[in-house]
Amino acid sequence: MESAGDKYLREHSTPMPQELDWLVRQTHVRTHYPQMLSGPVQGRLLTLLVQLSGARHILEIGCFTGYSALCMAQGLPEGGHIDTLESNDELEDLIREGFRRAGCEEKITLHLGDARQTLQRLEGPYDFVFIDANKREYCDYYEGVIDLVRPGGLIVADNVLRDGRVWEEVHPEDAQTRGIIRFNERVAADPRVETVYLPLRDGLALIRKK
Repeated sequence: MESAGDKYLREHSTPMPQELDWLVRQTHVRTHYPQMLSGPVQGRLLTLLVQLSGARHILEIGCFTGYSALCMAQGLPEGGHIDTLESNDELEDLIREGFRRAGCEEKITLHLGDARQTLQRLEGPYDFVFIDANKREYCDYYEGVIDLVRPGGLIVADNVLRDGRVWEEVHPEDAQTRGIIRFNERVAADPRVETVYLPLRDGLALIRKK
């Protein structure tokens, strides 16, 4: 359920295009985890970050149903392009239909399969990377993309606070949070980048490659 704070943020942010409403509804109907959607406030932030950074070539790790990819596509200049990676091929029909309805089929290429393997085939350079996939593998994703990002490029990682569990005692079986903790420590110690963390939703890390 949307909190009062989230409602206020949403109502005072520029709304996302209506073309995305269909995808939101279908994600709730056709998937088991609709809460994985980025949502309108984070979506608007992604659009603005793409616009402000002047990104033309974007890489997304973790497409889910395509909402965040479409948000980033809203910020692309003419001729810009997104490569988006998704491991769950059962979502393919929904993803592609959402891209088609939003008129973004030509802007976005969907790569199905293990993201770590797909990263080995991509060449870059990318101006902007959005990471929102298996939290246990964030360190692998990070090391897989850092050389694909141009100097001055931006990496944005989602879910980096894990509802505050990253600074609490972690349950031994919580592999997802442990993966995020490793990622946060890796990024904080990396001299190749400069980073700021934002407490939006479940936490966003903005990482600029020097």
